[in-house]
Amino acid sequence: MPGMSRPSFTRSLLAPQHWPGWLGVGVVWLIARLPRPWLMGLGRFLGQLVQRVPSPRRHIAEVNIALCFPELSKAEQAGLVNAHLRDIGLMMVEFALGWMGSERAIADVPVTVEGLEHLEAARSQGKGVLLVGGHFSHLELCARLVSQRIRISGMYRKMDSAAFEWAVLRARLDYAEAMFDKDDIRGTVKYLRGGGTLWYAPDQDMRSKDNVFVPFFGIPAATITATHHLARLSGALVMPFFHRRLPGNAGYVLRLGAPLENFPSRDPLEDTARVNVAIEDMVRAAPEQYLWVHKRFKTRPEGSVSVY
Repeated sequence: MPGMSRPSFTRSLLAPQHWPGWLGVGVVWLIARLPRPWLMGLGRFLGQLVQRVPSPRRHIAEVNIALCFPELSKAEQAGLVNAHLRDIGLMMVEFALGWMGSERAIADVPVTVEGLEHLEAARSQGKGVLLVGGHFSHLELCARLVSQRIRISGMYRKMDSAAFEWAVLRARLDYAEAMFDKDDIRGTVKYLRGGGTLWYAPDQDMRSKDNVFVPFFGIPAATITATHHLARLSGALVMPFFHRRLPGNAGYVLRLGAPLENFPSRDPLEDTARVNVAIEDMVRAAPEQYLWVHKRFKTRPEGSVSVY
């Protein structure tokens, strides 16, 4: 099996320094056992707390939204910030459900998947597929939801907590075909060349040597060029992958877009800019559900001042 192997449990994980992590894992497991209406209700309650409790993350969201939506009035920007902070509460319970929800609980989540014909066409050509998406609050849950319909793998960044690392990686490997370390380029390319489907979100400031500055909402944003290189090395098709939570408890819509035409080109800068445009379109469709509390514009062009 490609990618990371299923982690084994060792006695060292029982050391006292890991007890807080295990307590957190237990809380996540219990939350995932709640009936879905209760779980979403808890998420909305947590969201109200997040909105009201002072936090440096509010300032980050305020800066990001002011930069990306200058056309909105101050009141509209503030409303979007509050809507996003409330969405963080739902993100907490959706992560719990995505990681540790039972198969029955996941099967009960209403979901519509659009664009599967694009994936089927790629597979009929023997092509691998790189599903490029953004960091929306429900990305973990929607990755599991889409895995019910298609074989999918993901890129993985190791967690700081050893307890969560053990529990979450095992959980992901229960529904994903494979998980690849973010630095395992060789293994990822080999998987894509073999016709695999990989979900990938290149929209965070990674402080990588492979970053280039391309516009995101008109702001120069340090963006990793990996989408261009993975497509070039593997021959995989690049498809936008968007997911959105519907109002109330109506569930989720997942959409696979048509492959980006003439991708990759010879220019990694141009291709990376095209990926940012695709993600920006997704964000505009559900702006409150995007992860605005991330310092997307932390790395600045030389000579520019910090925006945070």
